[in-house]
Amino acid sequence: MNTFVNLTQAEEDEMIQKEFQALLQDYAATRHKQKVEIITRAFEFANKAHKGTKRRSGEPYIMHPLSVARIVVKEIGLGSTSICSALLHDVVEDTDYTCEDIEELFGPKIASIVSGLTKISGGIFGDKASEQAENFRRLILTIPEDVRVILIKMADRLHNMRTLGSMPPAKQLKITGETQYIYAPLAQRLGFFLIKTELENLSFKYEQPSVYHKLEEQINEVTPQLEQSFQDFIEPIKRLLDSYKYNYDITSRIKSPYSVFRKMQKKHISFDEVYDLLAVRIILKPKPGENEKANCWVTYSALTSIYKAHPDRTRDWINTPKANGYEALHVTLMGPAGNWIEVQIRSERMNEIAEHGLAAHWKYKTGSEEQSDLDLWLKSLKEMLDTADYANAVDFMDTFQLNLYSTEIYVFTPQGDIKKMPAKSTALDFAFALHTDIGVHCIGAKVDHKLVPLSYELKSGDQVEILTSKTQRPQPEWIDLVTTARAKSQLKSLFKKEYKAIQKAGQKLIEDSLAKLELPFNNTTIQRLLEYYKLNNVVELFASAAKERLDLSKIETVIFKEKAQSRWVKIWKLNFGNAKNAKKGKATPSESPDTKQKTIHLTDADVGNTYKIAECCQPIPGDPVLGFLDDSGTVVVHKLDCPTAQKLKSSYGNRILTAEWATHKVLSFLTTIEISGLDEVGMLRRIVKIVTEDYNINIKSINIDSKDGVFNGQLAIYVYSTEDINLLCMNLLKVSAIKSVKRIS
Repeated sequence: MNTFVNLTQAEEDEMIQKEFQALLQDYAATRHKQKVEIITRAFEFANKAHKGTKRRSGEPYIMHPLSVARIVVKEIGLGSTSICSALLHDVVEDTDYTCEDIEELFGPKIASIVSGLTKISGGIFGDKASEQAENFRRLILTIPEDVRVILIKMADRLHNMRTLGSMPPAKQLKITGETQYIYAPLAQRLGFFLIKTELENLSFKYEQPSVYHKLEEQINEVTPQLEQSFQDFIEPIKRLLDSYKYNYDITSRIKSPYSVFRKMQKKHISFDEVYDLLAVRIILKPKPGENEKANCWVTYSALTSIYKAHPDRTRDWINTPKANGYEALHVTLMGPAGNWIEVQIRSERMNEIAEHGLAAHWKYKTGSEEQSDLDLWLKSLKEMLDTADYANAVDFMDTFQLNLYSTEIYVFTPQGDIKKMPAKSTALDFAFALHTDIGVHCIGAKVDHKLVPLSYELKSGDQVEILTSKTQRPQPEWIDLVTTARAKSQLKSLFKKEYKAIQKAGQKLIEDSLAKLELPFNNTTIQRLLEYYKLNNVVELFASAAKERLDLSKIETVIFKEKAQSRWVKIWKLNFGNAKNAKKGKATPSESPDTKQKTIHLTDADVGNTYKIAECCQPIPGDPVLGFLDDSGTVVVHKLDCPTAQKLKSSYGNRILTAEWATHKVLSFLTTIEISGLDEVGMLRRIVKIVTEDYNINIKSINIDSKDGVFNGQLAIYVYSTEDINLLCMNLLKVSAIKSVKRIS
């Protein structure tokens, strides 16, 4: 709905000026040296350049750069150079002005940042760009060169997410997929926790609106009770800290809907079983000369003298900060109402780094300070991306994500030097971390003087010695043995060079075989060969030929086989709501249906024909789903929150289709429920009766185990929809001895 359509030019100008004044107020509230004159010039230049242009929502386009600039200064904490760059970030992309014009008017630094933003502007938001790994590569390579480029791009994405409601559904899915897959973890890795949380919540809101709003309502309902619990919890803490004459603030935070949803999914629990909705933060303000770390530990001691601490949920991020610079003490305490409450203890400096990430991290650096973990990460990221060679966007992002999500462990060399490695690193990862040559020639490892395989998963405190041999060469299965981005990228680069040589040899064999039969080496011939040999692409065809896996003597049979003629070209018909449209519609991976847009209605008759159910997540009618147009032209149906679907949305946005169920209980779908409770005589018989007789549901398999009067089990059943599962679970729970029933797949 266009909310700005009736605005007069005077009203638009007033709105724009009001937003600009708000930007200046945000800037005045910072400690940055005030350079209002250049910011005003940048605003006036951008406003003139975008004059008359509207956003999809109908508002003047300049409101977007203004909003991005406000995020840059207020939520990220950057100064005048970044504010000007944010105001100008779309000028070169969308108007006739050039980077040379920007440099002449605003200097080389602002021009350089705007140029960096322009280079990647189409990479993430363009209709075709999500299939181009190079665009993602450009985006990420800007991080070590001038991190302000990626920070402004993050602000740009945040504002686009805040205004996503004006976009069509398929575009929303594409953008939320990219946001969850790249931008949210990137915000976390750079230390912007608040931005990361908002990006995740907004993605969740647009992907699963009904679930989001239900959780939001549930959280709002319990908030008054949580606020009272917070007051009761902190009263004795305040008295004790006051007795120490500490200067401090105590705040509370309630979990976001997305955070609650992820916990429910991960733990297979209901909302009522999420016990740590409330988190408490204690921010200490040490006096001059006081040791902030010592104050944090004294506060920890004070807390544990009042409340019992959970033995497995204390985290020391003060002595070993996270790679993004985060420092704090975390302890989970049993509150007065019998519920667990997580407490984060930080100094004021630590809190600013936690809230404002990278910008605050550099603010506290000194010239003599050695490189931090974050500096080293940026350096290693640059090295990895410079040397890696990626065939597609999915491979690229998979590798980059390993760098985003990894937590750290600490291992030792035989000489006693400590090395930080990502969690779940293997011995082979460690070999590549030491040096590429050591990784390439690695034959094994010793951990604490005991021989271990290359796949051994390292643990903090391990002392690791790598064994090498000059005759050793990397093996293809090594890709599955390593978990770090560095090792994977180096192995892929090595294998790609070898693979290219194999492909070239295979291509010559195919060409020679065709030449003998006087057949052309063209796309039609290659497509027929792929069909016959059941291969996915020409790369596999050439490689298989070189490795003598194909019987090339059958080429003549393949080409002239009469029955094959009707199979070479496939036209896949998509059902866009009714049979008439279905007869007209057709799509190929490179020419997706109009995404402005009609929704695919998934009917029983189309299963296995027009669309197929994804094996990775096995959605059933009632699950929120999307469609993905694969290379063969078939629509593969995934759950919205399926990890594979997240990759596809991020990498192939133009192939994503909105979808909804229109089945009529003709086909059944396999799913699994988990059930637990008190073991009583005849319990299994009662469960089977409810499932098979009361609900007429077929059981594929049952696996139930009983121990010490409690049973746990899984039932693989065939159902028509999520409604069937919900009704079944509700009625199973009516049996008093059954305490929990939930779907797990």
